[in-house]
Amino acid sequence: MKIQFFASVPNSVCLCNFAGMSGILKDINSPDDLRKLNADKLIQLAQELRQFIIDIVATKEGHLGASLGVVELTIALHYIFDTPNDLLVWDVGHQAYGHKILTGRRDIFETNRQLGGISGFPKRSESVYDTFGVGHSSTSISAALGMAIASKLKGENKKQHIAVIGDASIASGMAFEGLNHAGVTNANLLVILNDNAIGIDPSVGALKEYLTKARVGYKPSRDNIIEALNFKYYGPVDGHDLQGLLEVLEQMKEIDGPKFLHVITKKGKGLKKAEEDQVKYHAPGKFEPSTGELLKYDTDGLPLKYQDVFGLSLVELAEKNEKIIGITPAMPTGSSLKFMMEAFPDRAFDVGIAEQHAVTLSAGLATQGFTVFCAIYSTFLQRAYDQLIHDVAIQNIPVIFCLDRAGLVGEDGATHHGVFDIAYSRAIPNLIIAAPRNEVELRNLIYTAQLGLDAPIIIRYPRGRGVLKEWRQDFQQVKIGKGEILKEGEELAVLSIGNMAKNVEAAIQGSEFENKIAHYDMKFVKPLDEELLIEIFRKYKKILTVEDGVKKGGFGSAILEFAATAGFKGDIQISGVPDSFIEQGSVDQLQEISGIHVEGLRQKMKSMI
Repeated sequence: MKIQFFASVPNSVCLCNFAGMSGILKDINSPDDLRKLNADKLIQLAQELRQFIIDIVATKEGHLGASLGVVELTIALHYIFDTPNDLLVWDVGHQAYGHKILTGRRDIFETNRQLGGISGFPKRSESVYDTFGVGHSSTSISAALGMAIASKLKGENKKQHIAVIGDASIASGMAFEGLNHAGVTNANLLVILNDNAIGIDPSVGALKEYLTKARVGYKPSRDNIIEALNFKYYGPVDGHDLQGLLEVLEQMKEIDGPKFLHVITKKGKGLKKAEEDQVKYHAPGKFEPSTGELLKYDTDGLPLKYQDVFGLSLVELAEKNEKIIGITPAMPTGSSLKFMMEAFPDRAFDVGIAEQHAVTLSAGLATQGFTVFCAIYSTFLQRAYDQLIHDVAIQNIPVIFCLDRAGLVGEDGATHHGVFDIAYSRAIPNLIIAAPRNEVELRNLIYTAQLGLDAPIIIRYPRGRGVLKEWRQDFQQVKIGKGEILKEGEELAVLSIGNMAKNVEAAIQGSEFENKIAHYDMKFVKPLDEELLIEIFRKYKKILTVEDGVKKGGFGSAILEFAATAGFKGDIQISGVPDSFIEQGSVDQLQEISGIHVEGLRQKMKSMI
């Protein structure tokens, strides 16, 4: 079968050389090749596949632990089922590296998550074996059920549909919606619960406790929660017993209707360090493949990450303000709310992969006089858009949303870029939208928010390190809706929002037109500093706006809208993320593609002058 790929591999990327490689994996170019093997060869294949993943991720980086944990399950699924005719859907996709390698992408797996290479997640346009694009959790059951119902309608009654979902993801509301519907159908759906007791951080909640009982030998009765939803329940089974997996999957092929297989795995299986520290080795960066030791990087003197500035500042404020509460949906480490969870465990909560619940829970707490910080990635707040409008903004409840990973995030690609939040949130009444240009500005916005606002606020900041070494400065109150002039100029006014100030400053400095350009940090997308804008419109006939969000409906659009009402007759141009889904690559590479890197902005300014 011909494999269809979306991305071409750049000439500069070195592909894996298998000419001198012995073993089984070098001859597996598709699941058809896999199914030609005798079953007694599969254990060796599992060892080779696991080592291959370790060797590549050690140097190229990526999501390690999840894929190591499902090596045997991946092999068994492709061995027993007739993929791609049988449809296999992976949830989130952190665990799909083995799947990619076995489905024709072994020789280009080194390009994983790189510019022009393959995606770090399953992607329909990349391969016929990737039946559904994923990146956010808990979508697999609904998608696979849709496929299964479609097969019934087409008379394909023997076609198999498999959703592989983790124990953290299945606790999400959407997963339960899919289970609830599937249970009243005759769809040929197999849900496989990959239960390793951890997502990115350890799984939480009552369902996790229920599953833990099964892991330690408790045999669910006929009243178990899955059977109550009309699924035929099997398990738990050892997810690293290849022969056992082959036998149970072969049996389940012959069972009609919705069925559920509970598989116990260990995240990071096969690499001791990854098994011992499953949080750190979810996506560990570069490491020594033979030992798992993380490579040391000299971070002395480097600015702190924005997420840590948020987390540490929140603890600093919570020590004096007993009303402060922290909420995060399954990202205590990534958002650095872990610092508050350690310092004030009764006032900081990881609610699991449940963004809608996180937002409305925050609103409920805030109605009772608490100052609630909801720490959530920009891309994941998209999943709670209705709650943002209905449960927060309409009621004007002053929840403080701290949006980490705003802007282009890099190698995780289109599913994870936080480029839509300005556009999707600025149309919502009552909502304040702020973006600090550096860490001190972030601290001051957090400080100001906890003093008490009469409206909800979004504070958006980027992934990665900031720009200041001395970030812990005395808190100062910020004037809501007020911008700041950073540099005077004669001919062109550049209006930036958030961390884009850094690129603008670098583009202006040392250029031949340095004295001709003024630079304003607007600080707020909503409310706009209209007084400052009127002053700018009087002084300049040429204006450039710069943002790390989408141009359509974003910060620049807000400036254009106000300019139209103010009767501005000059030239306003927008620099930002274009109207297309930006794929994976480094942040620097993706900013260049978008034209918001330093040189791109410098050329834009030059052309306008």
